[in-house]
Amino acid sequence: MPSKFPLKSVSFAAVATLVALTASSASAQKFPITDGQKATASQVAQAGVPLSELSPNAPDSYTVKRGDTLWAISGLFLKTPWRWPELWGMNINDIRNPHLIFPGQVLYLDKTGGRARLTTRGPADGTIKVTPRVRSESLSASAIPTVNMAVIESFLAEPLIVDEATFSKAPRIIATQENRVLLSRGDRAYARARSAENPEAAPLAVVNGQSSSYRVFRNAVPLRDPTTNAILAYEAQYVGKATVVGSESVVDSTDSSGKKVTEIVPASLDVVSAKEEMQVGDRLLPEPEREFTNFVPRAPASPQTGQVVSVYGNAVRFAAQNQVVAINRGREHGIERGHVLAVLRESNVLTDTTDSGRPQVRLPGERNGLIMVFRTFDKISYAIVLDIQDGVQVGHRFVNP
Repeated sequence: MPSKFPLKSVSFAAVATLVALTASSASAQKFPITDGQKATASQVAQAGVPLSELSPNAPDSYTVKRGDTLWAISGLFLKTPWRWPELWGMNINDIRNPHLIFPGQVLYLDKTGGRARLTTRGPADGTIKVTPRVRSESLSASAIPTVNMAVIESFLAEPLIVDEATFSKAPRIIATQENRVLLSRGDRAYARARSAENPEAAPLAVVNGQSSSYRVFRNAVPLRDPTTNAILAYEAQYVGKATVVGSESVVDSTDSSGKKVTEIVPASLDVVSAKEEMQVGDRLLPEPEREFTNFVPRAPASPQTGQVVSVYGNAVRFAAQNQVVAINRGREHGIERGHVLAVLRESNVLTDTTDSGRPQVRLPGERNGLIMVFRTFDKISYAIVLDIQDGVQVGHRFVNP
């Protein structure tokens, strides 16, 4: 409850430091900051940002709210939101970890000396007054995320890049109850890991009384480079999740004539979630480990260029804002999670009617929007569309922002 005696002029830096210390250090360490980002932040912290780099409508102060993202706040103050080190640098004395910015913190824009800096200290006397009260909650959970995690959370494990051999040997659904063609949440299915092609596969089993969780996939579709047509990877379509509630086994018995027979008993599955209805032939892959779930938007350190390989989703041709695309660059090319890339409009070829020779000319690709990489593989990466003017489609090019 509020105290009757307000605290005397307490620096918000102390409060911010206390917040950072009480937050889980393990959580903070999950979000790596590169040496280059630290160097940029330190440089900006000393010199500030040129006023020309500020957004035209940058406010004098802003109170962080629940539902905010670092991307949105960066865009509020800066012309280029991916330049997050500058935003962090302007806060480096008060907010030492850019992943621990909390609702209720007030950011003040200081434009003195022809340079811009952000601070959590008020403009009047450098301090604010607070009234102490007791509140208990997980600070690491309440820190604002970099982008809207709800948009990409399901994609962190669902779209899966696999090699064709692994997918073909994965356990598969072989039957349903009452010969149902399609399965949905709550239905029972039967599956096997072993086959004539893979007789030594470990059987699906309940271990120590605990159900094993699997993700269910369909159709390992080849992802091809739009220019060379080379297969870069195979993408398996996520359809849902199932748990093993009965083990796969082999039972020896005798028939009516006394002849020994071996019966195959498939594992029993319960469908616990279904993005799409499942069917016989769908494949099971183990529940993956939880991936890094915070992202630091930033421009790639090296020049990057490539093309969109696919738009995720059935029968989806154009990707709009908050949709996911695959690009033909991955870890082998230096692509990292958090890299922001600029998508270009398709460069059209037309005839120059003003020239008597009627030559064919190609219009330059104009910038169409921004995408951010959130999951990487060797030759392929997934990216979320952050901002877009026209839809993104297969073959559209991207470059550094």
